[in-house]
Amino acid sequence: MASEELARKLQRRMQPEAEEGRPERAPEPEPPVRAPAASADAELSTQLSRRLDINEGAARPRRCKVFNPYTEFPEFSRRLIKDLESMFKRYDAGRDGFIDLMELKLMMEKLGAPQTHLGLKSMIKEVDEDFDGKLSFREFLLIFRKAAAGELQDESGLMALAKLSEIDVALEGVKGAKDFFEAKVQALAAASKFEAELKAEQEERKREEEKRRIRRAAFRELKAAFSA
Repeated sequence: MASEELARKLQRRMQPEAEEGRPERAPEPEPPVRAPAASADAELSTQLSRRLDINEGAARPRRCKVFNPYTEFPEFSRRLIKDLESMFKRYDAGRDGFIDLMELKLMMEKLGAPQTHLGLKSMIKEVDEDFDGKLSFREFLLIFRKAAAGELQDESGLMALAKLSEIDVALEGVKGAKDFFEAKVQALAAASKFEAELKAEQEERKREEEKRRIRRAAFRELKAAFSA
């Protein structure tokens, strides 16, 4: 019994020494952490869906934010672009760089070619590239490009706008000089009518202001008389 106990003690003493003599095992490398791909997959899916919509005609490519009318519309003279820009700004009552439905309604009324609500929406839709329901200056210029290319119907609201806004021989095509000058006279008449209405409104405001000034002066005189 004593010999067995001694053997067990010796085994327990030798076991740590044997373990100390063994080479240490290198720690196992941790598996590489994979980046989450959910967001990347969603972005890629969105891009592919938009590309598919563009190819099928359900969406239009996004345009560069910087717009240069002189390079994008080289067929137009600088003078014509400046004239159209002046007209665009004149009817952009909100001064936000767009002509919305109500501003287009006022424009067509001033030009002598009023349109129905649905007609106005149809006019915007035909050149509304970004589907925002209003006309940017680029989309406004597209009206005249389409008119010059013969892509507008003669009785459409956009053609009426093109003819009455800025008459160009190129827009008249084979209709001849007679039709051109008649259209020019109509456009000048519409412009003169608009200018006359604007001038009349200014004169009316001046008269109202003069009346208010006279009333204020009379009131001051009356007040001074009672004070005395």
